[in-house]
Amino acid sequence: MFKHILLATDGSASAEHAAKKAMELARIHGAHVTAAYVVDPYPYIGIGEVNPMAFQSYMNSAQEASTKAFTHIADLAAAEGVQLQVRLVENMQTARGIVELAEEAAADLIVIGSHGRSGVQKLVLGSVAGKVVALSSRPVLVIR
Repeated sequence: MFKHILLATDGSASAEHAAKKAMELARIHGAHVTAAYVVDPYPYIGIGEVNPMAFQSYMNSAQEASTKAFTHIADLAAAEGVQLQVRLVENMQTARGIVELAEEAAADLIVIGSHGRSGVQKLVLGSVAGKVVALSSRPVLVIR
């Protein structure tokens, strides 16, 4: 049924739980997985003087966070015998970056974790998972 699963990750506990489910689905269906970590583009370009040291520090930090998340996902994929590709995506809107990559990669399914926020927290912080569901024309599996 599924041949290509896009797994959205931010390195959180809910993303780890979603990764386990995505790998299990991939193993069952013989699918391959693309893990996506979305980072905001460097926010200070065009404001005053560009500081190359700050830019490099910002990108190094994003790279370290994504590498940590991807390393754990790679271990899960290896344990399940699943083919894995990783992608670091730059996009100001996390949900849009996930959906655009899913379309570009022709993913059959997007798997994303939910932090399970409700009430005022959900209103204030929003929900990336909810936005992905709203934006995507592809099936989205939200894991709690």
